[in-house]
Amino acid sequence: MASSLTKDSVTPGTPGSEKTFFGHPRGLATLFMTEMWERFSYYGMRALLPLYLVAPGGLGLSAGTATAIYSVYLSLVYLLTMPGGWFGDRVWGPRKTVAVAGGIIMLGHLTLALPSSGTFYAGLGLVAIGSGLLKANISTMVGQLYHGPDDPRRDGGFTVFYMGINLGAFGAPLIIGTVGENVNWHLGFALAALGMGLGVAQFLLGSRHLAAQSSVVPKPLSAEEKSTTLRKAAFWAVVAAVFYAIVGFTGHYTLNWVLVPLTLLGVIVPVMVLTRIKRDKSLDTAEQSKMSAYIWFFVAAAVFWMIYDQGGSTLSIFADSSAENSVLGWEFPVSWYQSVNPVLIMALAPVFAWFWLALNRRGKEPSTIVKFASGLVLVGASFFLFLAPLSIADGGHKAAAMWLVAIYFTQTVGELLLSPVGLSVTTKMAPVKYASQMMGVWFLAVTAGDATTGLLSIAGVDLNKMGIVALEATLAVVAGAAVWMYRKKVKALMGDVR
Repeated sequence: MASSLTKDSVTPGTPGSEKTFFGHPRGLATLFMTEMWERFSYYGMRALLPLYLVAPGGLGLSAGTATAIYSVYLSLVYLLTMPGGWFGDRVWGPRKTVAVAGGIIMLGHLTLALPSSGTFYAGLGLVAIGSGLLKANISTMVGQLYHGPDDPRRDGGFTVFYMGINLGAFGAPLIIGTVGENVNWHLGFALAALGMGLGVAQFLLGSRHLAAQSSVVPKPLSAEEKSTTLRKAAFWAVVAAVFYAIVGFTGHYTLNWVLVPLTLLGVIVPVMVLTRIKRDKSLDTAEQSKMSAYIWFFVAAAVFWMIYDQGGSTLSIFADSSAENSVLGWEFPVSWYQSVNPVLIMALAPVFAWFWLALNRRGKEPSTIVKFASGLVLVGASFFLFLAPLSIADGGHKAAAMWLVAIYFTQTVGELLLSPVGLSVTTKMAPVKYASQMMGVWFLAVTAGDATTGLLSIAGVDLNKMGIVALEATLAVVAGAAVWMYRKKVKALMGDVR
């Protein structure tokens, strides 16, 4: 599939092949297509998930329970990127880890496709594990295609790769969502499995174009480390099995026995990781200062993602029950709302890149702190905007679809202000000792945000109530204002990072 997108190399000696992919190493086509199909399967299943959980023909759960399950699932995907990266570095190497991860994801979707509620949560678990393994390693392989960080094609390569993510995310709700909602839920999940299967097949066929380095295990475990790791894993597996066996056989088991520990893990692990890095005595004064500044960005990002990721749960469930999902009399599936964000990202990202460059040339580009604060204010504004359709629904009417589109638009602009900046500042402020781990730390902000949403839902908080939505919106705006007010202090802590 990737070969049709390649052309003869303009510059002889391009690594990977005599052909290029839009001027980049041929291996980028393989990784582009793998990521596109993986995101197709992931976002298609994600668009269906909350709707299936509440549907009478699905699991028929309450909105609160559905939101909790959805939020815990998302938090696990991002939480598992850290052990996923560790696995690629210490056990299999990036290439083998990605191949195995794709197989696990496909198996997870196939398990979801089975018409049995008993296997449903196992399927979710498999998709989360596979996504954590794949997400942490595929970006590493993109970087390995180039001659170090100074290769002039490197940034452009990641931009092309990012487009693959959004192409998959855009198409998935339109195809998988339509089939799942209008034909059969499980057939929709099966299409997600098919998408991942296509991704795995073309990855295996095109892997010869990847850098040889992708097959190397950078820091292989010693025999002693393997033994210790296996003993610890076996011990905790036995503890969990015994604990849940006792809970089950005594008749006390409920879904919360799984949801609560996983949700708490999503909050506790990020705090523990940041604390461990911050208290590391081997970091010099400058690195300690940068980590103090980074905590500001991390907490702010967690608040952002807590609200932003409700676009797939709280907003989707609201649209299912209380929105007029039609345009000019033409009705469309609720899952199609999940295509709004990726298409806006593809349309607006180049505009933002041009805009920042133009301001930079005039010496007027906003600082990292100001962009971050603006992103928080915008995601808060999106939930203040959400109050309008909630009010319409409280009056017994259906809210127009354009209200929801406006909310997604506001959130997308906020994402473009905060997410790329967060990725950039993470790499710039990472202590040398933790340079390879800090991207995983950034993803833990998503984990913390989604886990917080999960805890609220488990506690019985109705996230579709006007008071709660207004409170969350206010929290985001206040957080953005705080980052802006203390910008001089944070800037001083950042040292030479801008």
